Amino acid sequence: MVVGLDGGSNSRSRNSPVELARTGSNEEDEGRHLGYFGGNGSRNTSPIGRGLGFRNISPSRQKVIKTKPRGLDEEMIATFAKTPHPDVYMEDNIWAMLPEDLLNEILARVPPFMIFRLRSVCKRWNSILQDNGFLKFHSQVPSHGPCLLTFWKNSQTPQCSVFSLPLKQWYKIPFTFLPHYAFWLVGSSGGLVCFSGLDGLTFRTLICNPLTQSWRMLPSMHYNQQRQLIMVVDRKKRSFKVIAASDIYGDKSLPTEVYDSKLDSWSLHQTMPAVNLCSSKMAFCDSRLYVETISPLGLMMYQLDVGYWEHIPAKFPRSLLDGYLVAGTQKRLFLVGRIGLYSTLQSMRIWELDHVNVTWIEISRMPPRYFRALLRLSAERFECFGQDNLICFTSWNQGKGLIFDVDKKAWSWIAGCALQTYNSQVCFYEPRFDASIY
Repeated sequence: MVVGLDGGSNSRSRNSPVELARTGSNEEDEGRHLGYFGGNGSRNTSPIGRGLGFRNISPSRQKVIKTKPRGLDEEMIATFAKTPHPDVYMEDNIWAMLPEDLLNEILARVPPFMIFRLRSVCKRWNSILQDNGFLKFHSQVPSHGPCLLTFWKNSQTPQCSVFSLPLKQWYKIPFTFLPHYAFWLVGSSGGLVCFSGLDGLTFRTLICNPLTQSWRMLPSMHYNQQRQLIMVVDRKKRSFKVIAASDIYGDKSLPTEVYDSKLDSWSLHQTMPAVNLCSSKMAFCDSRLYVETISPLGLMMYQLDVGYWEHIPAKFPRSLLDGYLVAGTQKRLFLVGRIGLYSTLQSMRIWELDHVNVTWIEISRMPPRYFRALLRLSAERFECFGQDNLICFTSWNQGKGLIFDVDKKAWSWIAGCALQTYNSQVCFYEPRFDASIY
């Protein structure tokens, strides 16, 4: 079942493989939710909200509720009067005659995590995920907006929670449909999630769509060892590629391999010249894969269209303790890391690569109060990843998440308890029903 971690009644679908219910926090938790767009969580008092399972609370004064159900650029403001309006009676004989195309277009604009609640309305809506008309409209509407996917294992059972930044809400997604291998989260792109791990002594790569609960195992690579992987989805061509760079430990020079879902096979390419990696993190930006290296110092860039590696002599900033490459939009490449040898002088900074002068330009610094709350000790580890000019920081020990909007220069905490699980793996995720694993 897919569970939303918030107040509200449960609604289940008996026939669906995935069920959606909102559970979790009380009013105090809502007050603590510092959503990405600011403001406290507001309750829906409309009849539509009651139909979806929200609590109906009559406001004692006028409220203005702001939501962003479809993404970062859309906003809907609903104003309620002091006295709630009575329920509007809907003629069954009229709404039952709603054209199929119009119904599919309406449902395609509903946030993906709400679809499962609506599937319990009738048999017609229960089969909506297998309807080609719905999937066609769903592929044409704007994206739901960025989400954070966290993955961990509880007693060897895979667990997954997704935090919707537009809805400011946690949802729990079951991952029991996956095989019980020692999988590690690689990343996500275009609605698909990539995992890798060992099946005994065999290295495996797996692709899945968490919403449709579909998955498949990729064929073995030519050099089937633990590798650094990154997945890229092309929605226009309805295909994806997985790039396998060097050995995961960086002590072997293996040919670069690329998996193409259209061909369902791996192809061999040039071996990356650099063998001393500065970080196991990679970033894919503008059809190019970037990796930090120590020898030679700078970056190695892999051009996916020609299958060729190239060295970029971009020197790292002085006193950089740990750096992460983060891909942005429109060819933007960021470097995130701590500066300073002593804990009292440390700070988190963000640089952007100047492709013309091949230098790193500092564009922002994390405010000290956020830095001290995220990393209380100088030796604490953190993770950093990004999507669409959003950069997320997570602390291994503190169980906290912090998001920085590069365009708006705004910092905000991620509310919820899912990040507090030890050794949880996190990445950005775009929920899509039309993302195919083939």
